[in-house]
Amino acid sequence: MNKIYSIKVAGAAGQGIKSTGAKLAKFVSGHGLNVYNYHEYPSLIRGGHNTVQTMFSLDPVNSPIQKLDVLVAFNQESIDLHLSELNPEGILIYDEKMEAPKIESGIKIFPAPLSEIEKGFEAIKKIVVDNLLNNLDMSRDNNKIVITGAEAIGSAAIAAGLQFSAIYPMSPISGILDHIAKYQEKYGYLYKQPEDEIAAINMCIGASFAGARAMTATSGGGFCLMTEGYGLAGITETPIVIILGMRPGPATGLPTWNEQGDLQFVLNAHQGDFPRIVLAAGDSEEAFNLTLIAFNLAERYTCPVVVLVDKNICEHEQSFKPFEYAKYQIETPNRRLPGTGIHFVANSDEHDDEGFSTESAQIRVTQMKKRMDKLEVCAKNDMPSPQLVGPALADLTIVSWGSCKGAILDAMQSFPNVNFLHLTWFSPFPAQAVGEILAKAKNILAIEQNYSGQMTRLIREKTGIEIKNKLLKYDGRMFYREEIEEAINVSLRAAAKQSL
Repeated sequence: MNKIYSIKVAGAAGQGIKSTGAKLAKFVSGHGLNVYNYHEYPSLIRGGHNTVQTMFSLDPVNSPIQKLDVLVAFNQESIDLHLSELNPEGILIYDEKMEAPKIESGIKIFPAPLSEIEKGFEAIKKIVVDNLLNNLDMSRDNNKIVITGAEAIGSAAIAAGLQFSAIYPMSPISGILDHIAKYQEKYGYLYKQPEDEIAAINMCIGASFAGARAMTATSGGGFCLMTEGYGLAGITETPIVIILGMRPGPATGLPTWNEQGDLQFVLNAHQGDFPRIVLAAGDSEEAFNLTLIAFNLAERYTCPVVVLVDKNICEHEQSFKPFEYAKYQIETPNRRLPGTGIHFVANSDEHDDEGFSTESAQIRVTQMKKRMDKLEVCAKNDMPSPQLVGPALADLTIVSWGSCKGAILDAMQSFPNVNFLHLTWFSPFPAQAVGEILAKAKNILAIEQNYSGQMTRLIREKTGIEIKNKLLKYDGRMFYREEIEEAINVSLRAAAKQSL
């Protein structure tokens, strides 16, 4: 296993921290290395402490690590906060206008013109090349892209034949609207910035009713406002795609940090029962693929499809091979559309087959069954088996979802006796397959980023299997691979004691 190098760029908002980190990731990727960028910033209009941590290696990198090889400090606060994270023989690059820091350990120090962004970045590149990259045997033939999940989702929507999108800005999904707004003239779709999230989903429902492939995006707080429209799309059987970028709640919560607390909300939002397909991505590549799939599923089953992502996926850059979509085929609507010469009625009341309101008990039962049967058909015809990574038989089975995937995959490199069940479909839910895999597991560790173990509760509801061993994190920060490694070690030691 090749070494993972880690560089943290830190300073105040407005000093070019994010742009420096993004340039650094693309620069390192251009040298044939795999890259992962991890961003942290507060929810302040101006000011506050910002960091971008760039991890790179000859091996795939899917998550951050705790120790740094290089700290780029734009101000004294960055040294005070992060110097302890440097390896004993690490490198400190500081703004040359600052007083030279007094370092008593083996850390190397380099001044650089960081206040001048372009000159500062050139100095950072030279120090990184001389001290890190020159020590690696790299392949220059590197066909990789460096992309955020927001960019991946926006690109997938375009590739899926997007015709209309209405999105109200909200972290962490604002990058999606920024991406698709740029290309609407080139690719011939319409992006509309509405006055709020209620208008956004209703505009998408109207556009879809008229036959357009429509998408909106929001975070948990915005989805609260969308729930009435969510149910309207369900009862009128109107296909729309909803991207939900999770962040910590309730209320405003931690607007610029990460959590996975909206799973049960999306599965149960709105009154009554109606079919909703809910998918969840684990990284930018899955976000791209699931967004493509979501558009066709929405058309095929004439219902809302939600793709869950989280802040980590939306905003962090990662290197991938270019995404494949040449085999993707856009499904055209198989439903009656206004303007085609056929009278069509959509109604939020219960209605008959022609859309007219009714209070008939028999019609109510027939219509409910017709709508809800869509999930059974989808599960049978479209839902893939969940992915089990690692050996079929293992001493420990990890089950998780969302952006926890990256840290788990990285940590597993040190444990050949561990496998990982990664879940991406939640409605319909692959209950039989999940139940069979977990029933065979010697020991199970559930990992997710919320307080109540929402995935774990769903597994218990659908399979009857209660997972007691859980690693839950809800401080807004993503998992480091070291945290996963420690949890695996603790679980394996506990299992070994029980077997004695």
